[in-house]
Amino acid sequence: MREFVITTESNSDMDPAYLAENEVGVIPHYYTVEEEVYGDGKELTNKEFYDAMRAGKKAATMASNPAVILEKFEEYAKQGKDILHISFSSALSSGYNNIVNGANEIMENYPEMKIIVIDTLSASLGEGIMIRKAIEMKKEGKSLEETADWINEHCPHLNIQFTVDDLNFLYRGGRLSRSSAIFGTVINIKPILYFDKEGKLVALDKVRGRKNALSTLVDNMEARLGEFRDNQVFIGIVHGDCEADAKYIANVITERFGYTDIVIRPIGPSIGAHSGPGAVGIIFLGNEK
Repeated sequence: MREFVITTESNSDMDPAYLAENEVGVIPHYYTVEEEVYGDGKELTNKEFYDAMRAGKKAATMASNPAVILEKFEEYAKQGKDILHISFSSALSSGYNNIVNGANEIMENYPEMKIIVIDTLSASLGEGIMIRKAIEMKKEGKSLEETADWINEHCPHLNIQFTVDDLNFLYRGGRLSRSSAIFGTVINIKPILYFDKEGKLVALDKVRGRKNALSTLVDNMEARLGEFRDNQVFIGIVHGDCEADAKYIANVITERFGYTDIVIRPIGPSIGAHSGPGAVGIIFLGNEK
């Protein structure tokens, strides 16, 4: 059985130290702040990124670079290793197609090599859950195919729901009309958003007030856990530079469900450029999205 490596993109929001420790290859997605490009060695801290957005600076995102993908995949090809790539949702970025095209080109040049690219139809710690599971299965001696089969089977059960604090960032990102953003802000509306079965970011509900929004996220989680209630990889909580709210939700989840393996991470620029500072999300496995 050929050795395989796990690769992903920088928008998984997993701790870089954890990825490095487990030799997970990372392909950068890029972002801009006021037209200045970041994402491959040149980075802003999460606080710097969100402070820039608070100051009114324009943030945008860019997909992975095809040349960088080829370089990374060829590095593993020369080592005689296969690849399991766990990808950001194809519905949100052209990065997935760039990865697939790069994988096909490398496999043409190295016919003995196998690259499996999985579209998680997810983002952030949704990818992270699958990365953690892939690492665990690899350590257990599972093959590339066995690991890929498990992940493909469970990706449809990835649930990501989140709320935002400022509707204007959704407007700037093209996710909401200007009139809706203004009206919603006036009456303190907080939307509940989720990733649907196609991996698109869509509205699920709207509530009044921040506290109600955070409570709704946990209530929705309880309604969707189903047969996965006692079968989680970990519970993910992500935030746009509002760690106190993320820790509050973590405590509520622990008290209500007994979960202790909870990963709290900042939302990276790929989603944060659209959700803005103050966004909070919950990621878990459930019966339905």
